[in-house]
Amino acid sequence: QVQLVESGGGLVQAGDSLRLSCAASESGRSFSSYAMGWFRQAPGKEREFVAAIGWSGSTTHYADSVKDRFTVSRDNAKNTVYLQMNSLKPEDTAVYYCAADLKLGGSWYYTWSHEYDYWGQGTQVTVSS
Repeated sequence: QVQLVESGGGLVQAGDSLRLSCAASESGRSFSSYAMGWFRQAPGKEREFVAAIGWSGSTTHYADSVKDRFTVSRDNAKNTVYLQMNSLKPEDTAVYYCAADLKLGGSWYYTWSHEYDYWGQGTQVTVSS
């Protein structure tokens, strides 16, 4: 089992940058056993896939809306996954959640919320015009 805590959200202006962090607690399985995802939920919308990273960090995926602006990375030695967000836009305003997926086999449906086993509490990102 893993517990996740996001941090780094805040109020910024369009064009600014933020780096979100997701720190994982000690668990029965090592942090490197989990693929990690970032999702966001804006008012009136469903939870939306943002980015994902495989257990080794060698594979990454991005939503089209954030590709070339956001970068997901992980440091397994620090049990932490990051989301670097550049050139922020007002439409990026949302609560951002990190999630952990204990991938045991089969296809990795990384855009599906229900693929993930554990979720953080979320951190608010607000981008003003």
